[in-house]
Amino acid sequence: MASSDQRRRELARKKFERQQQRREEARKKARRRNAAIASALGVVLIGGAVAAGAGWLSGDGNKDKESVADAAGSTPSPEPTAAESSSPAPEMTIDKKAKYTFSIETNEGAISIAMDAAKTPHTVNSFKTLADKGFFNGTKCHRLTTQGIYVLQCGDPKGDGTGGPGYTIPDENLDALGKAGEDGQVTYPAGTVAMANTGAPDSGGSQFFLVYKDSKLTPTYTPFGTMDKDGLKLVQDVAKAGVEGGASDGAPKKPVTMEKATVPKV
Repeated sequence: MASSDQRRRELARKKFERQQQRREEARKKARRRNAAIASALGVVLIGGAVAAGAGWLSGDGNKDKESVADAAGSTPSPEPTAAESSSPAPEMTIDKKAKYTFSIETNEGAISIAMDAAKTPHTVNSFKTLADKGFFNGTKCHRLTTQGIYVLQCGDPKGDGTGGPGYTIPDENLDALGKAGEDGQVTYPAGTVAMANTGAPDSGGSQFFLVYKDSKLTPTYTPFGTMDKDGLKLVQDVAKAGVEGGASDGAPKKPVTMEKATVPKV
């Protein structure tokens, strides 16, 4: 008979996976919606151009065009959008045999994450490319979980769990944490840094999670780094403060902003 801790972990895992599935469904709906909006807006703009050429575009015409643009802009559009989803992953430029450090300066202190390119070359290459562009600078760690699984999730430029870089990278290093048990899970040890994804294979983008206490999950999240002791303590202190509203899953009560991120070669 499963213990209460095992049941809580299983419920937390299922909730986590349901949320990932909902996010993927939201992305698919947004892509279809954005494509339709883009198509409709294209027709409006073409019509407006013809009208302008004929001398028919008046103040009312400008107002109509503005209202269409406003409607398109206010529509929720989880990333990647229809256009961004076709973006290719960055060209491989790192040394695949080298080690790198994902150095993050936050408003709460520094987090240093050791990465081995030999084990996760696509992940390390993507993070270096994004960091070099300043992609992570000023972004918030938007999600903290304090029951069942124990992680702080970061890397979303939108800050709501729906953002990404506009491309996906392949899963890597999935057997690093050992063989899954009868429950289909492995332990992600405290200090592990792994990729978030939509629940589908090879769907990682820029979001990642920092494990601050041993957590059992399915081995489907690329483990690509390990936090230093100071970084782990920082995340644990954030976790102690809890989640906004007293929930067990949501925005951390103590906000964490990635002020600057770099990926130097060791």
